[in-house]
Amino acid sequence: MIRAVLVTPPNVDGRTIALLEAGGCRVIRPAKAESDIQPEEWPGLLAGARGWIIGPHARVTRELVAAAPECRVFIRRGVGHERLDMEAIRDLGRVGAIAAGGNEDSVADHAVGLMLAVARRVREQQIAMLAGDWSIRVSGDLFRKTVGIVGMGRTGRALARRLAGFECRVLATTPRPDGADGVEFVDLPTLLRQSDFVSLHAPLTPATRHMIDARALAAMKQGAILVNTGRGGLVDDAALLTALRAGHPAGAGLDVFEAESDHAARDTAMQLLALPNVVGTPHSAASTREGLARTNEIAARCVLAVLDGVEPPPGCVVVDGRR
Repeated sequence: MIRAVLVTPPNVDGRTIALLEAGGCRVIRPAKAESDIQPEEWPGLLAGARGWIIGPHARVTRELVAAAPECRVFIRRGVGHERLDMEAIRDLGRVGAIAAGGNEDSVADHAVGLMLAVARRVREQQIAMLAGDWSIRVSGDLFRKTVGIVGMGRTGRALARRLAGFECRVLATTPRPDGADGVEFVDLPTLLRQSDFVSLHAPLTPATRHMIDARALAAMKQGAILVNTGRGGLVDDAALLTALRAGHPAGAGLDVFEAESDHAARDTAMQLLALPNVVGTPHSAASTREGLARTNEIAARCVLAVLDGVEPPPGCVVVDGRR
């Protein structure tokens, strides 16, 4: 039997489409980009769909899940699921999932890249050179520095493995420390006080929103650098702007901003990006060719597994309302 599957993320490759079709699925690709689809349009797009592979922009509400009774599985092509009402998905007997294991290496690479770019003052030096000033600006190393990782999920662990090559001392704070090799588990105040770099990899929840606020920024080690490849909202961007202008912390590498979900914060984001000691990217850490190929495939295999009644790939299922 042919099963319809709605696929709305950008950059879904032909190999993923072929995988779904080989598994007996008819792939539905909307004419509009996911970010342009209005809430009232989703029920029509989901009509008859048995699964939905979801990109970064759609919001899955209780009302939408109820309006799509045939949709058995909702999976984010990624790992963040704050835009999906997982409680509703469970309550209404469906499966809520993520593409676990697909993009943590890409994000960890990006975090290291941001650390190096800010520490070595890459943007500042290039701006000066374009203006005709080729004088050397003394910068700093990542080698043998102390790096604090906030959140030790897949990405935090991948980052810790990379930092071993730089002979870094790695501190971490996480709700469930479990003795990862070469990592010292400490509380957040200790991590902020001792780290030369602070890298955020926590999920965005009511408990973690603005975990890096004015007080936390003031508590950071003098000369420290903040990196956020986790979620916009973990950092109070307005407080960060004030702190950077005052000279502490020394700089920031930002892949995520509050402005992604709050248009009123766009001006603050633009002011952050204008600072010479800020390196910014548009939530692109996971968007490598290789990372997208991995997450596309995992999402497709998860959909097929749920529809076929077999075990999905490890770590993908967040809630399972079938049980």
